[in-house]
Formats: sequence, structure tokens, C-alpha cells
Amino acid sequence: MSKHDFTPAEFADRLTRARRAVAAAGLDWMVLFHPVSILWLTGGEAKSFQTFQCVLLAADDRPMVFLSRASDLAEWRADSLLTEIRGWGGPEPEDPIDAFARLARDHGLLSRRVGMEVPAYYLSAPHYTRLRDLLGPALVAEPTNLIHDLKAVKSPAELALVREAAAHADGALEACIAAVQEGRSELELAAIAHHALLSSGCGLPASTMNLVTGERLCYPHGAPTARRLDAGDGGNIELGAAFRRYTATLGRQFQLGPVPPRIAALHEVIREAGDAMMAAIRPGVVSEEPHLAAKRIIAAAGCDAYRLHTSGYGLAPGFPPSWGDPVNMFGGGTTILQEGMVLTIEPPIFVEAERIGVRMIDNVIVTATGAEMLSRVPRRILMAGVRPH
Repeated sequence: MSKHDFTPAEFADRLTRARRAVAAAGLDWMVLFHPVSILWLTGGEAKSFQTFQCVLLAADDRPMVFLSRASDLAEWRADSLLTEIRGWGGPEPEDPIDAFARLARDHGLLSRRVGMEVPAYYLSAPHYTRLRDLLGPALVAEPTNLIHDLKAVKSPAELALVREAAAHADGALEACIAAVQEGRSELELAAIAHHALLSSGCGLPASTMNLVTGERLCYPHGAPTARRLDAGDGGNIELGAAFRRYTATLGRQFQLGPVPPRIAALHEVIREAGDAMMAAIRPGVVSEEPHLAAKRIIAAAGCDAYRLHTSGYGLAPGFPPSWGDPVNMFGGGTTILQEGMVLTIEPPIFVEAERIGVRMIDNVIVTATGAEMLSRVPRRILMAGVRPH
């Protein structure tokens, strides 16, 4: 992704909304660390999220200020809308918190009201504690989801990228299922899916592909291994297609040979549960409600204890290790669904004692009247070696 992927007017609107949110929170400055927050506001991305990077966002019209490792500055200058860019490190090591301290003093943060994102993956505990000590009384809030809440509703241009990603996900899954055969390894199947994604113009997905077969079917997040398929094996795959970082996920059950009655029965339960979730989705609904609709069906089938995963969540542009938004369709979820959100539908059943599991994953866009399904791959158990249609 870069500043060229959206119009200047769209970026300007995002910045205006973000500044208003900072001001409404009673803050003068917001320090942003999450790479999706930075991407959404600036259009820029680089591998510097693996180390220390941040954007200083003022509530007024002062330019955004960016700090990143010096080795990535050329990429930021070329691909982002940022005008004040500073680097730390470079030819010799440097403590990034020392560089941040200079930046904070130059822009007067220590005498203003400052808020700070505290994301799960992109701000280390040692850096966080030192920043907190450095900012002292100026740090008055940690509204981590301030930008996330703004970007949860996607613009028409963003939704176009999500639909493009979903089309690539369809193609990759179809290629993978068509290649399933006895003796082929899980890793070989994953390679076929990844080749389909990358050769179609997608980037690397933010999260590892889940692909399990045979006795590994009870692993909700099992990565592909060297295990080779035997006659009669079942399998499950979840992949993510990342098109300019906008992600679509897709998951299906597949079978090499006749479908065992137990798997067929459980799959029908999760299909009905997913349908119930989609029927419950519309603007104004609390995010727990679609989850409860799925839970009722799974519980009626005597499988409530085997729901070892969320029923669904929001999708964002993805950076390792995740592509998720804070929206969660699970017990206690309180987000109000809005038109333009992108959600996963994936109520699961995993039974370790039987070494089996079933899950089907689809994405929907919340529309004015309900949910728009993104995938065209049939919602059924797919037969090995056959391209779904």
C-alpha cells in the first residue's frame, strides 16, 4: 500500500476525523504505534513496525510527525503523505527512546495533554515503561482504539479492495482443493495456495495459514506440516488474501473420499450456525447478538463445550501477526455493528477426544439491510481434487 492507493481527499477526510477524535478525547497530541493506524492516516508502510516507530498526531492542524528507524526513511518519503520524518539509528546503534525524547521536547509534548496507543504487538514493555516515565504527567490517557474505532467502518474505496482480496482468496482456495490428493503433504497444498495468491497480485498475508488433515483436524490453528494425506482423510483450511494489505479470509472443510457421517452432521450444525449469524447482522445490532444466534444452534446440537474459538471478528488491513480489528462477535461483545464494517463468520466445533473439528469461514460486509457475502465458494464440504464452483 502507498499514498497512491486512495485519493488525497480520502486521506484528508481521515485526518480530519482523527484530529476531531483526539480533541474530543480531551487531548492535544496522540502518539500512534499500531502500523494499521499509521497506514490508514499516512498511506505508508515498511518493516519498521518490527522495531520502534510512531506518529505524533496533533488535535489541531499541525503536520503529523513520524519517527522510525533510519534504514526505512527512503521508503516512507516515497510512499507516505508524511512531511516531517525523523530517523533513529542508521550507521550506528541508537536508543529509539532517546530519539523520541528529543522529538517530544521539540514539539512541546511534555507540557501538553498526551494520549498514547498501547497495541498488543507493536510496542514492547520496556519501551512502554520508559515512554510513560518520560512523558510523566503529560500522559493523561491510553485510548488504544481511538483510530481503530474510526477505521472499523470502511469507505467505498476500501471496500473495493476488500472485495478484490476476497476474489483472490476464492481462487487460492479453489486451486488448493483441486490439488488435494493422496500422498501430497499439507505443506505442498499450502505452497499451491500461496502461489495462487502471490501470482495473482496479492502480498504476503499477515497471519500463518491454518491447514490441518487427518488426526490433526482438532487443531483450530494448526499450521501446515509435512504430514501426507491418506485415503479417507478429512482436512480444513483457512487462508488470508492480502490485497494492498486489505485482507479477506476464507475457510472450508474438505474430504479425500466419502464424508464420515459424524463430520457431515457437525458440518451441518456449523453451516446453520453461520447462516444464523449472517441473518442477525445489520446496522445497530450489538456484536454479541450474531454470536448468540450461532451459540444457540451449536448448543442445541449438544456441542456448546466444543466452541473453542470466537464466532467472528472484524477485519482490518493486516500486519504480522494479525489481520483483526477490535470488533469481536463473542460473549460480552459490545460493539454496535455499522454499515461498512467487514466481519468474519466462523462458528466452530473442535472435539479433541475424537480428533475431529469442523469450521467454515466466510467474510461479510455489513450493509444497510443486512450482510453481503463476499466469497463465491460453496458453503459445503469440498471434495478433494475437484475445483469448487
